[in-house]
Amino acid sequence: MSVLEQFQAPSLPDHIEAMTQSDMEKRVREIKVELGDRLFMPGHYYQKDEVIQFADETGDSLQLAKTGAANKEAEYIVFCGVHFMAETADILSEDHQTVLLPDLRAGCSMADMADITQLEKAWEKLQDTFADTITPLTYVNSTAAIKAFCGRHEGATLTSSNAETMLQWAFRRKERILFLPDQHLGRNTAYDMGIPLEEMAVWDPIRQELEYDGDLEQVRMILWKGHCSVHEKFTMDNVRQVREEDPDANIIVHPECMFDVVQASDAAGSTNKIIDTIRKAPAGSTWVVGTEMNLVNRLIQEETDKKVRSLNPNMCPCLTMNRIDLPHLLWSLESILSDKPHHRIEVDEQTTRESTTALQRMLQQ
Repeated sequence: MSVLEQFQAPSLPDHIEAMTQSDMEKRVREIKVELGDRLFMPGHYYQKDEVIQFADETGDSLQLAKTGAANKEAEYIVFCGVHFMAETADILSEDHQTVLLPDLRAGCSMADMADITQLEKAWEKLQDTFADTITPLTYVNSTAAIKAFCGRHEGATLTSSNAETMLQWAFRRKERILFLPDQHLGRNTAYDMGIPLEEMAVWDPIRQELEYDGDLEQVRMILWKGHCSVHEKFTMDNVRQVREEDPDANIIVHPECMFDVVQASDAAGSTNKIIDTIRKAPAGSTWVVGTEMNLVNRLIQEETDKKVRSLNPNMCPCLTMNRIDLPHLLWSLESILSDKPHHRIEVDEQTTRESTTALQRMLQQ
């Protein structure tokens, strides 16, 4: 069952529904001042401007994981992101800290593409095929249960910022990697490391079978058949159109994009790398960006000495990330003031312990 199916958030209170945006913004500022150091609000780059303006720390998944692990003082962590990010914050938090997600419907379709039952069945079959030669690695865009599985099976988590480092780490331990849940990040990272496509197989969790035509002994990467619904919408047609209309434009995309799109682009990298690359680029240069639209629009507004636009002109923001909006943020903060904090994210003790093992293996690299 997906996060969206599990949680049906109640309606916003009438008094918030009746407020103007400026009234809500004023009230959020007041509550932040009142709570002071008791409150910490991390925000992912993909959040709406109306939310990200209040974040105490802005970053991609790796930055926010590190920030969450380092912050031991705040009593309340109000996470402006999606469900798996808030779970990670709870896993890395102290016992006295409470993690809240402003809207429980803020899930991740990619994370929903791998559940623990599917993984346990897949692992049993893959062990029968490859014996004890596989290290499981999971993208942080996964449930706490998946992270815990990797922790207890000598694996780890990773982000798009450190994917290559973690693949190198895993290959030093065993000869094969099970990479989940995003096949594209796994394929693109491994290929950049010199692993040919012929040595990559795909595991279909629905059919519970391996998609591969060659000699199984040659398989080094086993890619879970999952993807990001946002980044899969960037296509080779988009790339070809840019090349025809503006041959001097630089195309930079996220490695969650499909293999052909990444190969046809000028650069690929994590959200943080995309931002850093464009900020450091020469004035007057043109950048066509293949990633989430809220971030692209923010780069357009901030990098006014360059020409920045989306690789897909018909792109929409990440719909689940955008469930965190100003009214829900205010509602979350008011719940703290009333001593009835709602939408708490709590990971059980065993899952926390095993997930922490997987996360710490990443954070120590």
